[in-house]
Amino acid sequence: MLDYFSNINLAFELENIFRLLLAVILGFAIGYERKRRYKEAGIRTHTIVCLGSALIMLVSIYGFDGASDAGRVAAQIVSGVGFLGAGIIVYRKHETKGLTTAAGVWTTAGVGMACGGGLYILAVVASALMISAQLLFHTNFRLFKHKLKFTIEIVFYQVDDENNLIKKEFGVDRFNSLLITRQGERLIYSATLLTEREHRSAELTKIMKENPFIISLRRCDD
Repeated sequence: MLDYFSNINLAFELENIFRLLLAVILGFAIGYERKRRYKEAGIRTHTIVCLGSALIMLVSIYGFDGASDAGRVAAQIVSGVGFLGAGIIVYRKHETKGLTTAAGVWTTAGVGMACGGGLYILAVVASALMISAQLLFHTNFRLFKHKLKFTIEIVFYQVDDENNLIKKEFGVDRFNSLLITRQGERLIYSATLLTEREHRSAELTKIMKENPFIISLRRCDD
């Protein structure tokens, strides 16, 4: 151990520490933008991923002197962070959540690898581009906006033309899903529809009162 400390190259160690600190700063910056939007992965996740990637990159480069392919250790970062990203992605109610955040964590690992490899300008520019892209795509420009959909579950009696009345009431041209059952002489429609207009609870109550053939009506977009 004494031999190790006596052979320390101070300038070399300080440069490695700088690489780790830069990875922490850039990971923090990326995570801060995600935290402001209340995403699944925030400051801590992005900072640790960036730091860990930089550390593994340094170990891969300098920890295996004489190894035939030291880069194999760094190569595992990509697949390893991929598993972490898979845990962030959630499929719920016919929608995929967390895909952008998972991609961001994966890219943050790349930033950490650039820091560990001494590619400082590349790491800083990649972080700036990533944060700028996230901010730009969340602006109110029509080009980047998508129509917000609200999901409503409805159960009603179908006797004559009630299904078309429902479509007209909520401004839709079709049901997203439809289940038809029979109760005596009457058919019961259980349907889900997607509407672009938000309906408050009071409005849904009013619709039920004005249309007695509706059995139940509720929002389920949360």
